[in-house]
Amino acid sequence: MANIIAIVGRPNVGKSTLFNRLTESRKAIVDDFSGVTRDRHYGVAEWTDKQFTVIDTGGYVANSEDVFEAAIREQVVIAIEEASVILFMVDVITGITDLDDEIAQILRRSKKPVFIVVNKVDNTSLENDAAVFYGFGLGEIYSISSMTGSGTGDLLDEVISHFEDVVIEDNGLPKLTIVGRPNVGKSSLINALMGQERNIVTPIAGTTRDSIHIHYNQFGHEFMFIDTAGLRKKTKVKENIEFYSVMRTIKALEEADVVILMLDAMEGLESQDVNIFHLAEKNKKGIVILVNKWDLVEKDNKTMKAFEEQIRQKLQPFTDVPIVFTSVISKQRIFKAVETALEVYKNRGKKIPTSKLNDVMLPIIENYPPPALKGKYIKVKYVTQINATSPMFAFFCNLPQYIKEPYKRFIENKLRENFDFNGVPIQIYFRQK
Repeated sequence: MANIIAIVGRPNVGKSTLFNRLTESRKAIVDDFSGVTRDRHYGVAEWTDKQFTVIDTGGYVANSEDVFEAAIREQVVIAIEEASVILFMVDVITGITDLDDEIAQILRRSKKPVFIVVNKVDNTSLENDAAVFYGFGLGEIYSISSMTGSGTGDLLDEVISHFEDVVIEDNGLPKLTIVGRPNVGKSSLINALMGQERNIVTPIAGTTRDSIHIHYNQFGHEFMFIDTAGLRKKTKVKENIEFYSVMRTIKALEEADVVILMLDAMEGLESQDVNIFHLAEKNKKGIVILVNKWDLVEKDNKTMKAFEEQIRQKLQPFTDVPIVFTSVISKQRIFKAVETALEVYKNRGKKIPTSKLNDVMLPIIENYPPPALKGKYIKVKYVTQINATSPMFAFFCNLPQYIKEPYKRFIENKLRENFDFNGVPIQIYFRQK
């Protein structure tokens, strides 16, 4: 199961600051006003050798009439239910409020590992004030300052000890998963591909709490579909669909080799799709974009090209991704989608011999060497592919610290031009020779 940490708490206790620190990003907007995080953010973080997903939820406000706050409340409850570990954030300066008590009550019922994170503990006198939070009866408290980062290391050491290690049985078949916002046609696509020959398609019990592995073996193609649809436990929560689909997507991403991101042609690429795309990219998964309901779009001779251009514009800088236009209802190009995904799977596992890499890349580097810095010239000696699940390349040179991001992108583009890595994120490292 994907390990997910949800940060919950009332407004303005520092949840977004902690999120930014854990994910090493500036994704969440931080402000002194309460209620800035209305939407939720999710990002990938790493501690020691464990990777996990962090979700920054909006501040919990009980019994509010505000439409936004009601939606936030719903999202927080879903996050609590879906997360592996919950960080309950409180503020040492304000102390315990009625709202904190209310959240603590929900957390006691959750039966999940809960960590009380007391924020804004910037000196030893505040350390003593933090003891009041033992009153929640939720176990150990962790004093931190999310602003300076003090105390977060001890907290994470403890948090990752609660992660589950689920060993996924690997039968060597490509694992494809279809993700996207609600109602784009994910289930219809799976049903259309399955057809009626149910004997060929066998659902294998999910290795995680809510994913089903479907063995597909038709028309000369054999792979596993990871389907996460329709296994939602009924809860008293009125489901916040968009948020839940994100939680589910994170879990489905974890196991996949190739992620098929499905869009609705009528709505185009929205910010949540871009988030899902970057999450797949960060997890080094193969990616195919599937534009469904293409039959509903009024077309002129430029429409497909223009639509494709628009999508690539929003996905920068990683734009070397196949885009397939389909209509699941009329079964138009649905098998092309599968073939494209399997090609991306091959690209992800591609190994290029060192001799061939050097023959192609060294002359390019010689003609376009990295820019010299402070009169120092960078000489790249040789290049090799690192053994990993997705393409990684090491370039050995004399002064790796002087190589900047634009040159790395130039090298990546040249690798893509000469070796087909369509749909696959590439990692490039410059190392000391």
